[in-house]
Amino acid sequence: MIQTKGYAAQSPTTELAPWNFERREVGPHDVQFSISYCGVCHSDLHQIKNDWFPGIFPMVPGHEIVGTVTKVGDHVKKFKVGELAAVGCMVDSCRECENCKQGLEQYCLVGNIQTYNGRGKDGVPTYGGYSNTIVVHEDFVLHISDKLSLPAVAPLLCAGITTYSPLKHWKVGKGHKLAVLGLGGLGHMAVKFGVAFGAEVTVLSTSAKKEADAKKLGAHKFVVTSDPEQVKAVTGYFDFILDTVSAEHDMDLYLSLLRTNGTHICVGVPSEPYSIRPFSVLGGRKSLAGSGIGGIPETQEMLDYCAEHGIVSDIELIDIKNIQTAYERMLKGDVRYRFVIDMATL
Repeated sequence: MIQTKGYAAQSPTTELAPWNFERREVGPHDVQFSISYCGVCHSDLHQIKNDWFPGIFPMVPGHEIVGTVTKVGDHVKKFKVGELAAVGCMVDSCRECENCKQGLEQYCLVGNIQTYNGRGKDGVPTYGGYSNTIVVHEDFVLHISDKLSLPAVAPLLCAGITTYSPLKHWKVGKGHKLAVLGLGGLGHMAVKFGVAFGAEVTVLSTSAKKEADAKKLGAHKFVVTSDPEQVKAVTGYFDFILDTVSAEHDMDLYLSLLRTNGTHICVGVPSEPYSIRPFSVLGGRKSLAGSGIGGIPETQEMLDYCAEHGIVSDIELIDIKNIQTAYERMLKGDVRYRFVIDMATL
């Protein structure tokens, strides 16, 4: 077994703290890489607090993981020692169902294996990227370009693909009016991709203070949703709304901003169920949809697209000992726009 250092929550009521654990030895098809940086996702906090479902403890969070390959199995063909590598939100799937065969492992009908807070096919709990090394089957390890800032690439493994995938699926691009609801870790990536794909992008936010940042990221318009006049001006205006908000919000209000046949796409995950009036979707034949991350092929496509177009996340690099402060600031929206842990501080 491989001795590993990390940070873990021992229970839903304890803060993250140093914890040593073991990872499996490198098998014939496995890749081991040292972790250089790991992004901090809002879902990390949700899961260590049992906001969505009972967790597996001790829990080592982190699914935006980048680093350098240190060892490969005898049968590995896709990676070599010394190459950059990355792992996102999942580390395996059944590989045999209809979805997996289509490269949609994120929707594995048996259930994919999450990078942390899951169990491998051997029944052993999975531990994430708040650690110094990781071992993953080569089919779930991704190539990353050395052209981009490595710490700024890390959030692409979740925030990036979570916004790229729905925009590609719904073919959002030139001629479309796209609203991005919320300007945080997910929202700022949605703006970057929406602009790159050629859509007219409007940021919807409750905070007027974010307008300058939205425009700097490339947004064409900005609407303060607490201002009735601004809301009225965009009622029935958008083809798509990409909803990145992880807190409770008025879905009926935002559905009213869609034009006929418009689609509201949820990628944020509030702790409480949505409340929606039926007429909010009946009037105008509107669709309420959702999207998870992307499959492995699409995630690689996204990483390659980002390398070609120079797209990375806007980040704040932190020492791992400051993770609790980072969580507190994240809850307040006090980050532009993703915390990334420098694992050298471990």
